[in-house]
Amino acid sequence: MNLVLTRPIVFFDLETTGTSIMRDRIVEISIIKVMPDGSEIERTLRVNPGMPIPAEATAIHHITDADVADAPTFSMIAAELMELFADADIAGFNSNRFDVPLLTEEFLRAGIAFDLSKRRFIDVQTIFHKMEQRTLVAAYKFYCGKDLTEAHSANADTRATYEVLKAQLDCYDTLKNDVAYLAEFSTQNRNVDLMGRIIRNDAGTEVFNFGKYKGQPVEEVFRRDIGYYSWMMQGEFPANTKQVITAIKMRLK
Repeated sequence: MNLVLTRPIVFFDLETTGTSIMRDRIVEISIIKVMPDGSEIERTLRVNPGMPIPAEATAIHHITDADVADAPTFSMIAAELMELFADADIAGFNSNRFDVPLLTEEFLRAGIAFDLSKRRFIDVQTIFHKMEQRTLVAAYKFYCGKDLTEAHSANADTRATYEVLKAQLDCYDTLKNDVAYLAEFSTQNRNVDLMGRIIRNDAGTEVFNFGKYKGQPVEEVFRRDIGYYSWMMQGEFPANTKQVITAIKMRLK
């Protein structure tokens, strides 16, 4: 089943130096931009991370320091990537919790604000886990009847994710072929920020989902303990989380 789109959607996957959103860097990014008419723009770029690639990361994606020695840095390709993402919704596999936050940090370091406020996010992994509870390799086999022989190649994972979503729409009559619906369905815990540090409670109020104020409304906490806002802004929280709490703080004025 082809996606019903009212605007472009970008499927993407990252290979990185590790799993820390704040400290690790991209070594490869693959993008498939699907247009409302079904046409596609596909890009795969290697990136020099400006730091050694740990052996444990290379063991997963098979990209070595030598492979990216002559590749551009992220700052050098940031404008090209932003042009691809500029007008699009975003989809990926575990993308809401990892790929999108890490990409946001890379854009921030390149001096580019990656505005997420008007985008819709489809996390194909969340749909898969809600429906079947498996990995991408198993999802590809289950939904598409194919073996993902190049798992942890950014391009192979990106193409597989795109194909899995289309197959999920064919498989489940209850899934609507609508980006807004799929974005809502693939959101976990009614997240306000991508990492789920701030969520909405049953009343729709933004509350903390971690730490000593877990379950308490963010606005109320900031009214009585503005130092907690400062602590978060100085701490190792993703840029998206900091943008969310800053927007809430600004409402207090």
